[in-house]
Amino acid sequence: MGKDSEFYKGKKVDQTLRLRELISQLPAPAVDFIYSKEVTTQISTRIQYAYDLLTYFRFLQSKNPILARKDIRKFNTDDLGNVKYEDIMEYQRFLELNIDENEHHENGKRAIARKMSPLRGMYKYMLIHKQIHEDPTALVPLPRLKKDKNIVRMNSYEVRTILDAIKNGSEQMTERQKKFAEKTRYRDLCILTLMLNTGIRVSECNGLDVADINLKDDSFVIVRKGGAQDVLYFGSYVHEAINDYLQLERKHIIAKEGHEKALFLSLQGKRMSVDAIENLVKKYAKIAVPNKKITPHKLRSTYGTALYRETGDIRLVADVLGHENINTTIDYYAAIEDEHKRQARNAVDFNRDK
Repeated sequence: MGKDSEFYKGKKVDQTLRLRELISQLPAPAVDFIYSKEVTTQISTRIQYAYDLLTYFRFLQSKNPILARKDIRKFNTDDLGNVKYEDIMEYQRFLELNIDENEHHENGKRAIARKMSPLRGMYKYMLIHKQIHEDPTALVPLPRLKKDKNIVRMNSYEVRTILDAIKNGSEQMTERQKKFAEKTRYRDLCILTLMLNTGIRVSECNGLDVADINLKDDSFVIVRKGGAQDVLYFGSYVHEAINDYLQLERKHIIAKEGHEKALFLSLQGKRMSVDAIENLVKKYAKIAVPNKKITPHKLRSTYGTALYRETGDIRLVADVLGHENINTTIDYYAAIEDEHKRQARNAVDFNRDK
């Protein structure tokens, strides 16, 4: 149950093997840098670092005439130390847009900043350990990121609309779509209701087992993004949705071997993947809220904003959403600023007797 479940143990093994496979393709300086992050980062973060650094080394191999014929695994500190400011700027432009016969990609400023982060970290690590004399990334300007003050979320009417589309179908659905949706109505309604009323991440939803749910005290165990275990509580709407799904759909599905403990199953009897849950949310959102790009994370935003509106307690919101740093909650929920302004409009009344 929770982080001790077979699912999470298997997931950790898969991630460890994937990281090792990526590390086997990297040169020693990059491997040392990634290993230095073992204590301070999650394995999923180190996997992303490895991907991003591998992209950089492949760029050097294809664009730098000195390194063109050299095996990436044999790049040494001298090779990386000879990279100049101009090379890093060229790489940043490559990340922004590249169109050739082998690859076509395009990244926005936020994605570029994220992909540049491990590269800057590696060179800083090498400089601190005196493996290079200067850091070629030090003078490269960071992409200027604007704070998004218009966090996409749903209002109460839109929440009711999307849940109604699951319960009763929609005129926009074909007869075939309606018949298919009928087979998974209780599961789909349970997933959306749970996410909208607890703010859990799609990865946390994907990892739930039947044994994680306690309908006696309306609680459930989840494994957070960082691997820590947590207990959350739910209300009557979620209780009803989970109970209906378990009794009217889940118990009639024959689970495939290895998927018997999963809470949410596909029609094929397998644990629903993160991608499957994301596609499910997007499918119904496109029908019910076509003017907004709704993803599972937007359901989380919807819940977080509604919880703050009802309680006015930012620390409670941070705790329930699993934010280790309350500043993450404050920075992300820009809607809080709007809520403060709404509260201020009636705070002062000079006609009121004191």
